[in-house]
Amino acid sequence: MTPAIQTDNAETVATIIASADHPKTLQALSESYRFAFADQDFLNRSEVRGIRFQLELMKADLILRENDIDHTIVVFGSARFISQEAAQTLLKEAGSDEARHKANHALTNSAFYESAREFGHLVATHNLMQSSPKKRLHICTGGGPGVMEAANRGASEAGDVSIGLNISLPREQTPNKYITPALCFRFHYFALRKMHFLLRARAIVVYPGGFGSFDEVFEVLTLVQTKKILPLPVVLVGREHWQTIVRFDLLVDQGLIDAEDLNIISFVDHAEQAWDVIKRWYELT
Repeated sequence: MTPAIQTDNAETVATIIASADHPKTLQALSESYRFAFADQDFLNRSEVRGIRFQLELMKADLILRENDIDHTIVVFGSARFISQEAAQTLLKEAGSDEARHKANHALTNSAFYESAREFGHLVATHNLMQSSPKKRLHICTGGGPGVMEAANRGASEAGDVSIGLNISLPREQTPNKYITPALCFRFHYFALRKMHFLLRARAIVVYPGGFGSFDEVFEVLTLVQTKKILPLPVVLVGREHWQTIVRFDLLVDQGLIDAEDLNIISFVDHAEQAWDVIKRWYELT
């Protein structure tokens, strides 16, 4: 049976079939003749979504294995924070009261950027003293700006590799420049990206952030609470912020969680304190 050709011109079809180049022309015109793995239209079909899930899971997993990345510390937090230097420049260049207000706000929040940067540096310094890759805890972030950039930056400045799991968004999120290029991944599905955050995670460190940060930290808390994953340090940096924004104590008072559930969380104020929590948990020196 002659394969279907996508054309509205019956005379053209008849001419092709009659020509000596019929097989070659069919190859050029027929979508069905393409290799399935090379047919982007086919791969984008809703019926093939499960295969796309598998590919997103497999690609990053294989590359991380090949680079001896066994354990990570995942750092979450706002993409909107900027460095202290950048905030000071904003303030210096502010030409209106509104601009000065925004710049002062950015300068206050830059403390979290610098803290995440310090934390990345502390973890990386530990890694560089380890002889075996099995003993290293590599920084892993969502790969974007803000807190993510800061943690990757701290690791990079210490001379260590770090990971970025970037996500495709309507307003494109580009990877920050401090991620190790070979360990910079792009995801379409949030669910697969979240799975990769936790597959190798040995600790979660969360700075103040928006909806995305809340989504990520509460998923981790739920998985630990329901024993879907093994317990691990979940460190919230910025004690006053977190205990004001989320009334964890009120959840206990209203019987919505058990008092013991709060043991999952550690509240700290500084990068060194966050690293100390993780070191004590794993008895690191």
